[in-house]
Amino acid sequence: MPRWKKILYSLLGVVVLVAGVAFTTSVIRKPDTCADGVERIDGECIGVNGEGYDFGTPEIAGVARAIARENQRIEKQPHVTVAMMLPLQSDREALRRQMRSDLQGAYLGQRQANAGEGEPPKIRLVLANPGQDYGRQAEVVDDLLRMAASPEDRLRAVTGFNLSLATTEAAVERLTENKVPVLAARISGDRIANEDRADGMAELRFPGLARILPTNNDAARALADFNGDRGRRNLKTVLVYDKRPDGYSESLARAFSRIEEKGPAGPAAMSFESPSIDEAGSTGNQFTQTANNICDSEADTVYFAGRTLHLRIFALKLAEVGCKDRHYTIISGSDAASLRQDMTEQDWARLRGEDGRAKVTVQYAAPAHPDAWTTELTAWTKRWTATHRTGPKPRDLPQYLTEPKAALDALRGQITAAQREGIDLGSAPNLEDSRTMLVHDGLITIGKALHQAQKGGPETTVPSREDVGRQWSLLQSRHRVQGTSGLICLTTGGNAYDKPAAIVELDPGRRGRGTLKFVGLGWPTGKEQPKNCVIPSDTP
Repeated sequence: MPRWKKILYSLLGVVVLVAGVAFTTSVIRKPDTCADGVERIDGECIGVNGEGYDFGTPEIAGVARAIARENQRIEKQPHVTVAMMLPLQSDREALRRQMRSDLQGAYLGQRQANAGEGEPPKIRLVLANPGQDYGRQAEVVDDLLRMAASPEDRLRAVTGFNLSLATTEAAVERLTENKVPVLAARISGDRIANEDRADGMAELRFPGLARILPTNNDAARALADFNGDRGRRNLKTVLVYDKRPDGYSESLARAFSRIEEKGPAGPAAMSFESPSIDEAGSTGNQFTQTANNICDSEADTVYFAGRTLHLRIFALKLAEVGCKDRHYTIISGSDAASLRQDMTEQDWARLRGEDGRAKVTVQYAAPAHPDAWTTELTAWTKRWTATHRTGPKPRDLPQYLTEPKAALDALRGQITAAQREGIDLGSAPNLEDSRTMLVHDGLITIGKALHQAQKGGPETTVPSREDVGRQWSLLQSRHRVQGTSGLICLTTGGNAYDKPAAIVELDPGRRGRGTLKFVGLGWPTGKEQPKNCVIPSDTP
């Protein structure tokens, strides 16, 4: 064979080899797709989808399909996209049930916001999974920013955000920097918030951010307001807090430490350290020592700044230490709203003494409770009647109770209508854990902002991102949002003004499963919201 042919064949062989390697590499690097817009990364399905994909979580399959059907129903009408961003995969059954509650609220809120005829734009809802603890939020935010710039998607708001983490903060910061409005329905940590000033202005670290859940500081003030009478009975308190970096626990610990004690000082604060939000690690051993130390003190009330998983372990350990004739009340924040779902019948039995009486009661500031408005209206009417010797007329009833009750009635109407239509939501919505109510309120708040921004414009166009973001601080007074969790009146900084906390107690009772009981409302300012929710100038 001539030498030039050998050289040619050698070159061709190299080309074929390089081409083969390139092809093989491209196949290997080709994304493993879970569904349209969703990529499999390290075992998680990360991305954005509004076509009914359940992200491998069967508990949310029904409600994901319901959202997709609503998206199809309004696709020919003027509409914008709203993204629901929260982790949508977990090995823990309790967390998967919580996801379902959140998405049920999102669907019911979308449905209600879209119900008004002749009120464009409608909401197309998409689900955005940023991975466990928002670990892949950067990739998802990339997708959302592309959707915000797209004339087809027209993303106009992002909601969800159920954990106060550094990764959540990074996602909110990047979205708002790029003028994408964010409505945080379930963040309670103080760091992810704009700061309202006494002069009525605000420090807008996150321009375009609104939040409808009170901060941990406001929740602690609401608890202090509610427990004012108890505080005068010389309670002795102790703070137990998680040292692991966590925006929720850190801000809750700070808020509890600021509560002014009316009785003598209790023991010094006690810390523990958990490995993560959903891992117990060695916390059981740590809590045994902590419980013994509390038993040796005279404390009877524990402020607990930590996550639900660790709260459950701590409550059980505190009940086990066997302090004679002692009853403890553990007070915690909004994350405790999920505690009841994690409790077994055996757990409830461990919280009781041999005489069947509760050894430990857990009280927390819930974002909402379905019994709040009827219970409070009954009590208010009783006081009015005793003072005026006659029952109140409808015009006498306070807005801060009647309007949220009407909103809750409307939500229940949406649930009934969906059931009549045969729509599968996975299970009947459980309003007691507050998740469905609060996420629903977030969607109707976004809906109101969209409709307000659209007013006066052609129905064929949609408002810009900036127009929607500007609406947050205008949703007050006559433009207040009637939420199932209370009146939503947003400050200049986009914070919910004097939003009430539903004070709830988990009582183990004498037998069987314990009960979740609404016991009253607490107000961050120490008094109810003013008429028409007109925000005073001295907001902070």
